[in-house]
Parts: sequence; structure tokens; C-alpha cells
Amino acid sequence: MKNHVFIATSLDGYIADIEEKLDWLPTSDVGDLGYEKFIESIDAIVMGKMTFETVLGFGGEWPYDKHIFVLSTSLKTVPEKLQEKVTLLKGTVQEILNTIHTKGFYNLYIDGGKTVQNFLKDDLIDELRITTIPVVLGDGIPLFDVLSTSLEFKHLKTEIFLNELVQSHYVRK
Repeated sequence: MKNHVFIATSLDGYIADIEEKLDWLPTSDVGDLGYEKFIESIDAIVMGKMTFETVLGFGGEWPYDKHIFVLSTSLKTVPEKLQEKVTLLKGTVQEILNTIHTKGFYNLYIDGGKTVQNFLKDDLIDELRITTIPVVLGDGIPLFDVLSTSLEFKHLKTEIFLNELVQSHYVRK
């Protein structure tokens, strides 16, 4: 049972700009940055409402083959075409994990700012794979929030893509 993060940040640590936009992320000719191999090892994806709504806003085909668990206290339904692919959950992080595990999903991709932050606050992130994009946003949605205690990770490796995107992979000590 492991909880993984695979995410991009700006140089100053933001995952979205101040308007919650992602248009600063490179979209063409970057390859998959190891995402395909990563996602093959994942059983399901856990994301917050904002991330879910952002993905819905992209339009087009639903981009995920894995089951999605959306954490929300306000969403009551998902679009009909996604009813078999998306489950809404609410509760504490541990209650959510228990529910997901009873459904047979153990290796989870944790996605979205608040969701990652909440899992970190409960010390429930096992791996971080962070790709740094060479842009300073100045403000926005941070990847990290205040923690009551430090969490130590071991650096596994760092790769450079396109001579400018830096991806570092860490695991919990």
C-alpha cells in the first residue's frame, strides 16, 4: 500500500497560478516525463474537487483509464458518462483510504494541491515525483502547506528533460 505524488511545480513551488490556471505548463514536445510507466504501477487516482473540475474543463475524452476517487463535501453527482469511472468520497483522510482499500485499490496516485497537502499532514505520502518547470509564478496554489512536524524523504534520482525540466523522485525514509 503506497500513496504516490506525480506533479509539476513552478520554480517557486506553485502547482497553479493565482487564477488557478495551468497555462504556464509546457504542453507540446515534452513527452510523458515518465508518466506512462508511473501510471502503470497505480491502482487508482485520488483527487480533490478542484482538480476534478479542472480536468473536466479540459473537454475532450476523459484522460484516465484508472478509477478516480474525488474527495468533496459539496459534489453530489458526477457526469453520467463518468459514473462507472469516478467515485465521490468524503471523510477524514484515513476513512477515505480505508474505503478505497476495501474496494481493492492499494497503490494510489494522490493528485491536487489540497489533497496532497492533507495526505502530507497525516504523513500518508510514500513517494514524491516532482517536475520543476523553469518559471516563477510569484503567487498561486502552493504544493506544500504548513506541517506540524517535518517529514523526511530520501532522494532516489533526478532526471532532466528537454534540457530544462527537472524531475526529482523521493521516497519516505
